[in-house]
Amino acid sequence: MPAYNAEQTLRRAFEEVLAQGVADLAVIVDDCSRDGTERVARALADERSEEIETVYLRHPNNRGYGANQKTCYRTALEHGADIVAMVHPDCQYTPKLLVPMVSMIAEGLHPCVLASRILGGYALKGGMPLWKYVNNRWLTAVMNLLMGAKLSEYHTGYRAFSSELLRRLPLDRNTDDFAFDAQMLAEVLAAGGTIGEVSCPTVYTPEASSIGFLRSCRYGVGCLAAALRYRFARGTLR
Repeated sequence: MPAYNAEQTLRRAFEEVLAQGVADLAVIVDDCSRDGTERVARALADERSEEIETVYLRHPNNRGYGANQKTCYRTALEHGADIVAMVHPDCQYTPKLLVPMVSMIAEGLHPCVLASRILGGYALKGGMPLWKYVNNRWLTAVMNLLMGAKLSEYHTGYRAFSSELLRRLPLDRNTDDFAFDAQMLAEVLAAGGTIGEVSCPTVYTPEASSIGFLRSCRYGVGCLAAALRYRFARGTLR
């Protein structure tokens, strides 16, 4: 759970994850939040210690969304996780999809599974701003063309991976910013991994994490750069 200023939603997201009954380790990485995220996370780790092993880590300074994920994945692997799922603690994505996502990996269908806001038409219904939806659709189309894939979206923050796949990805080479997500999926494809998708309802609330227009533009450039690098270096991770 990559957390940043998640004081208001972290407890609800954590409890919803526990309710699914498939997690035996929770990793919460706090990217130097300015609110009470640390207090809530430490309280959860103490209160739920008999139900689930909980690791809480806090970056001493704000390092970025990609850096937060790197710490999350590294920590989960160090603790022996077989399957690692990233759930945002802002409650934008429902943890109720953990069971099908994890099952697809456990049954050997795909080593990577994404929860797509586009499949089922949930993005706009859930409150995604129109400009973000349009950017999501055209950017996904271009990336599919460049990388020869057929994903419904590359930009969901709800993902699950097999530990075997995660260990093969050179995640530390990736950016510490938001384009980390696109770089990671390019590495999955370059490593020969298949990517499954499930349809995911999503809810945009004032507490949900989001980035503004200018950072979205920078993110888009980063995504296209990742797709182009994949296009010209296909197969280098095989």
